[in-house]
Amino acid sequence: MKYEIQGEPMGVVICQLEAGEQMITESGSMAWMSPNVKMETSGGGIGKALGRLFSGENLFQNIFTAQGGPGVIAFAASFPGAVKVVEITPDKPVIAQKSAFLAATAGVELSVFFQKKLGAGFLGGEGFIMQKLSGSGLAFLEIDGSAVEYALEAGQQMIVDTGKLAMMDASCSVDIRTVSGVKNMLFGGNGLFHTVVNGPGHITLQTMPLFKFAEQIARFIPTKSE
Repeated sequence: MKYEIQGEPMGVVICQLEAGEQMITESGSMAWMSPNVKMETSGGGIGKALGRLFSGENLFQNIFTAQGGPGVIAFAASFPGAVKVVEITPDKPVIAQKSAFLAATAGVELSVFFQKKLGAGFLGGEGFIMQKLSGSGLAFLEIDGSAVEYALEAGQQMIVDTGKLAMMDASCSVDIRTVSGVKNMLFGGNGLFHTVVNGPGHITLQTMPLFKFAEQIARFIPTKSE
């Protein structure tokens, strides 16, 4: 499969499929396709469907197949930011934020991932439940805002503001750290906790999480009393 990513900050990935080649996506992500690309909706079993629901996706996935020859299909991002392509291999699964999944080749499996430490999920702001992408193939993920990448060695850490962790290798782990100092907690503007990502592994950070974007927009929306 050949692909091209166009149109940031409202990105779209355009895939050129060979005959018989398949793509999977969540409901509503398909933007356009050639007439010979056929869609089939599948839940993949109750367990997998519920796992996707818990991880922020829909119960069902759409499977697109190019029939009778090459086909074209495009998947559009739902929020201004970057579309990132990630190669998934059996020995290198990836953990991503909820609702990051846009599309993937048929060999990629999407499932739920639970943080091992409850505190890291509930207090760190990245969510107790995340997405795990495993199997083999290419996956396209949505990054809120711009993407910045780091490679952490074993023992290295990155302290991340709430919501800024977009994805990481499954070899990384997440913990939380209380912001030091009462003044920093109350007036620093970064909340009470920071997310601490531990290496080894590759991480991708995002500059504008969706909830923070919504907070900024809400400041300019007049209330009823106004």
